[in-house]
Amino acid sequence: MELFDHLALGFSTALSFQNIIYAFLGALIGTLVGVLPGLGPVPTIAMLLPITYALPPIAGLIMLAGIYYGAQYGGSTTAILVNLPGETSAVVTCLDGYQMARRGRAGQALSIAALGSFFAGCVATILLAAFAPPLAEVAFQFGPAEYFSLMCLGLVGAVVLASGSLTKAICMILLGLLLGMVGTDVNSGVARFSFGIPELTDGIDFAAVAMGVFGFSEIMNNVQQKEEREVFLGKISHLYPDWSDIKAATGPVLRGTAIGSALGILPGGGAVMASFASYTIEKKIAKHPELFGTGAIQGVAGPESANNAASQTSFIPLLTLGIPGNAVMALMVGAMTIHNIQPGPQVMTANPELFWGLIASMWIGNLMLVILNLPLIGLWVKLLKVPYRILYPAILMICSIGVYTLNYNVFDIWMTAFFGLVGYVWSKLKCEGAPLLLGLVLGPMMEENFRRALLLSRGEFSTFVTRPLSLSLLIVAAILVLIVASPSIRKKREETFVED
Repeated sequence: MELFDHLALGFSTALSFQNIIYAFLGALIGTLVGVLPGLGPVPTIAMLLPITYALPPIAGLIMLAGIYYGAQYGGSTTAILVNLPGETSAVVTCLDGYQMARRGRAGQALSIAALGSFFAGCVATILLAAFAPPLAEVAFQFGPAEYFSLMCLGLVGAVVLASGSLTKAICMILLGLLLGMVGTDVNSGVARFSFGIPELTDGIDFAAVAMGVFGFSEIMNNVQQKEEREVFLGKISHLYPDWSDIKAATGPVLRGTAIGSALGILPGGGAVMASFASYTIEKKIAKHPELFGTGAIQGVAGPESANNAASQTSFIPLLTLGIPGNAVMALMVGAMTIHNIQPGPQVMTANPELFWGLIASMWIGNLMLVILNLPLIGLWVKLLKVPYRILYPAILMICSIGVYTLNYNVFDIWMTAFFGLVGYVWSKLKCEGAPLLLGLVLGPMMEENFRRALLLSRGEFSTFVTRPLSLSLLIVAAILVLIVASPSIRKKREETFVED
């Protein structure tokens, strides 16, 4: 009964006129950035972070959450109609979705993607509502040593599940941890690593790094690429699937929902890993795997369900433990920080309207997204024809204005431009920016809990291994490191992100 009381509180908050408007804006913007190749939820949320400063906390977070899971819906439209992933997690949807469109089955592909996403999103939201309270109760038992060990596990998990080179992912996390040390020491009050620059005494601004690495660098990468979009111009008929399509897609949708729900909770997992894992599993268990890549509806239903489930269950570690599992959740931490909200179990007790209102808004947002994605396919097709050279000046201007209005300091714009150039170089070296962002967010929190644990234990480092829960978390982290260091596991891990 207590859960129903909480949900009633959540829906009463989410169904207020203001919050419905911002949920709709988030869903609309998310669909838009998912549809348009070259954007995506990370740079978009990074750009809109300063805007949320002027909004009520609940409305701002509802809008940002809507952008995240809305982009998963919109990404499938681009993948199916243009053979370009509007969002990274839609990469595998291109393989069969576009082939279905070429065979005159674009309507069925789009509808299965939208309906599978809706089902997975609803299930993931139920899991969030069911498991978040007990996990938060467990988190209240955590001390500084346990939080430090949990963050270590989170960073190790981010390395294990990050795509690309393990070595590069480790280096990016370490660099993020180092950048997090810039600023004023919390104990002594002495400025460190500021190099005499007054603006750095408060630390490197999170929004500037996020906007530079994911906003400016993304613009530079997209501008230099030739635009060769083969937009599917055929008439989209039979928008709703028939019984045979539903029968073929039911199993992949259920499996994709389960896979996405599990991987979304893991640090570093998220929508991208979930969609790749779902496609790999569907292909391995299929009776006719040779049909994958030629227009198999299972290759659309599974990954699209998985990435939406993962995008919503990734809120569980953020809201219960205060640990961001991926780059978008790290940005959500930044949004909470702007409003002086400490992410973690105390959100549920100190801000119950925010916690349950955010959960309830996800059900509302998922319903809005089905309405936005199916009837408005014609509008999204027209938007796909807009040249990127027209879009990027506006995106650049929004980025610059947004980062300036955060502190009204020109130095932040120069900092963003610097990280934009650095991010562009990193992208050419195949280094992901997400581990850096996780290191930057978790670094100060790790240091604070590490030093607090040592103060409480009077300098005894053994406190991290004598407390059972802290020791268990460190053991799990060590096991993950040993497993991923195995050459055979490393090879399989890399193959997960590469589809033949």
